[in-house]
Amino acid sequence: MKKENDCFSFNYSRLLSASCKKKWRFVDAIYGVLPIFGVVTRKTAHNKLATAEYFKELALQIISTQVSDEMNIARLLVLAEQQNIKQFTIQLPYSLSEQQISLIYSEYRKAVTLRQESDFLHVNF
Repeated sequence: MKKENDCFSFNYSRLLSASCKKKWRFVDAIYGVLPIFGVVTRKTAHNKLATAEYFKELALQIISTQVSDEMNIARLLVLAEQQNIKQFTIQLPYSLSEQQISLIYSEYRKAVTLRQESDFLHVNF
């Protein structure tokens, strides 16, 4: 994961893989089941802009191999919004279909622009 020109960029496959290797505590399991609760309650106490590493740490708490990629991406959108990240890019292992992108829009339910370029999904709030 890297941050360039106030735009986060990360590899979704690596993030998902790292989430599989993470040692889970009981509270992490609860956040995994109720990810929005975890995102809301674990926000920073101060209003600093999120760093790439901090965003990755939070993302590891909310993404899961137990849900679809579309749901995971919608969760990442919620997290990015809460962290005041205006744009980011996700490198996916494959290009999303129009149906998958529609599912992300319906899960997130807020104004966002998703632009796909090969296996990269560009997100702008």
